[in-house]
Amino acid sequence: MELFYAPTSPYVRKVMACAIELGIADRIAKLPSAAHPLKRDVRIAGFNPLAKVPAARLADGTLLFDSRVICEYLDDLGHGALFPRGPERWKVLTEQALGDGLLDAALLTRYENTCRSDEIRSAEWIDGQMTKIAAALDEMNKTVAVFGARINIGSLTIACALGYLDFRFASYDWRTSRPALADWFAITSQRPSMRDTFPTEG
Repeated sequence: MELFYAPTSPYVRKVMACAIELGIADRIAKLPSAAHPLKRDVRIAGFNPLAKVPAARLADGTLLFDSRVICEYLDDLGHGALFPRGPERWKVLTEQALGDGLLDAALLTRYENTCRSDEIRSAEWIDGQMTKIAAALDEMNKTVAVFGARINIGSLTIACALGYLDFRFASYDWRTSRPALADWFAITSQRPSMRDTFPTEG
């Protein structure tokens, strides 16, 4: 499987974290990419018309995107249990949506800060996205008690979302008012799937 890879992308991190948890990371060939909201990377566009990462191509030529699809494919390939069946499935998928939603808001905030000039940057827009992030964090803090040590697509996505905040919003103190979430993240961050996928600029 070929995967367009960016070491700073939290969605790519989610895919690689799943692969490590499933023991199949060595079956993924990482392809370099330069995904950008304004500058289209034509290499990625050959795998995904949206030119966004992660985007994958299987050995038979099948194209897969985005992280939600690729992660579920990997779980099936690795005969895993990151996507449970039965009633638990809907709870876990909702947790994944919460983590992805936080990431969406965080990325939109970063793009507003880094891709738009001072003249057109919107403080109101940034405030709106940061409000979404805070609300998502509050919800995570309430529900994290049920996570325990279980690892699935929901908890992995939330861990990647928190890691992205630490990486790109280092001055944002999300921990002080959310001790349960902070404690859970400190423990979860020690897993090889988190430790070996920490985002880097290089």
